[in-house]
Amino acid sequence: MAALSSLHNVSAALSLLSKPSLSLPCIHPIRTLHRFACSVSSSSTEFNISFAPPKPKPRPPPNLKALIPPEEDGDSPPLDGQLIIPWIVRGEDGNLKLQAHPPARLIHSLADASTQNSKKKKDKEMKKQKKKETASAVEPKLSKAARRYYNENFRDQPQRLSKVLAAAGVASRRGSEELVFNGKVTVNGSVCNAPQTRVDPSRDIIYVNGSRLPKKLPPKVYLALNKPKGYICSSGEKEFKSVIDLLEDYFKGWGKKNPGIPKPRLFTVGRLDVATTGLLIVTNDGDFAQKLSHPSSMLKKEYIAVIDGVVKTQHLINISKGTVIEGVHCTPDSVELMPRQPDLKRLRLRIVVHEGRNHEVRELVKNAGLEIHSLKRMRIGGFRLPSDLGLGKYVELKQSDLRAMGWKG
Repeated sequence: MAALSSLHNVSAALSLLSKPSLSLPCIHPIRTLHRFACSVSSSSTEFNISFAPPKPKPRPPPNLKALIPPEEDGDSPPLDGQLIIPWIVRGEDGNLKLQAHPPARLIHSLADASTQNSKKKKDKEMKKQKKKETASAVEPKLSKAARRYYNENFRDQPQRLSKVLAAAGVASRRGSEELVFNGKVTVNGSVCNAPQTRVDPSRDIIYVNGSRLPKKLPPKVYLALNKPKGYICSSGEKEFKSVIDLLEDYFKGWGKKNPGIPKPRLFTVGRLDVATTGLLIVTNDGDFAQKLSHPSSMLKKEYIAVIDGVVKTQHLINISKGTVIEGVHCTPDSVELMPRQPDLKRLRLRIVVHEGRNHEVRELVKNAGLEIHSLKRMRIGGFRLPSDLGLGKYVELKQSDLRAMGWKG
């Protein structure tokens, strides 16, 4: 009985020691005990207690031991729990070795692969966009009725042969008619002698003096030029320079902007004499030029005339009465004496006309008994010469500028 009671006391003490929350004031905290084995003999009061040894911690191989940081080399576990993956790499000497980081060539190859994948994606997107653009440019494959409606309303209609030749820059309208009359032009293998023949450059095969006319005609060009003195509007005379010579820079850059498209044949809308400066429209659109220059368009044009001598009220009255030019009595829309400027010695007149007869403003001033020192055109319709456009310079016109001049094409 004494042995059993002592065994009971020992087990109770061991159960108290095994609780981690138990702390005594005179005893330091001890760690939790592992499992143990106990053997008791009935004939003796001695006990033989043995504890199981701790589980051994796996250690890294010797050649990987150098890769482990010093604080993780002991018996204590790693603080951050990081897993070290060894890389077996062949060194420059040809021997295999272990290292903690991947080889540099692998990192570079992964980076190159990612950049190549992004380039491939961009190329695929570009190809898709091009396919969409080409698909939208191709005529829709619909029924015959739909194609007929498309051709009648959206497709460019056949034009006169002389007009097509002039638009392609072969020659002027009259020069193109002479080429047709002389048998220098063939259409679809046969000589054509009628300038009014309707042709389509994209479908018909046209030859001029043995040279094939391109299928694509140059686009419509609209330029505003600040004409200086000493230049004429026609290109046939050799005594004076032509205003087209001022557009050499424009023609030099044509090939880069419009590859495969011939250079346009440009001409002026109306004319300004050699001594007159100011606004001049240059284009290759014959319908636009005809609309603006014809007197029936009633397009107003504003001029500033610098006068030699004194201007009296009677002079203004005589100008407003008009004069006869080419058998037609022409009267200006308005005549105004501009305020004198301190830096100018001569007086200036603002004259607005709409018919556009040859030398109309000069004839009006001359008939009133005055002499013009200089003449400059400032406005055509609602489009005014830009103040920052220097002499001999040009600027491309926008659709809003064309509408300001009354063009709705």
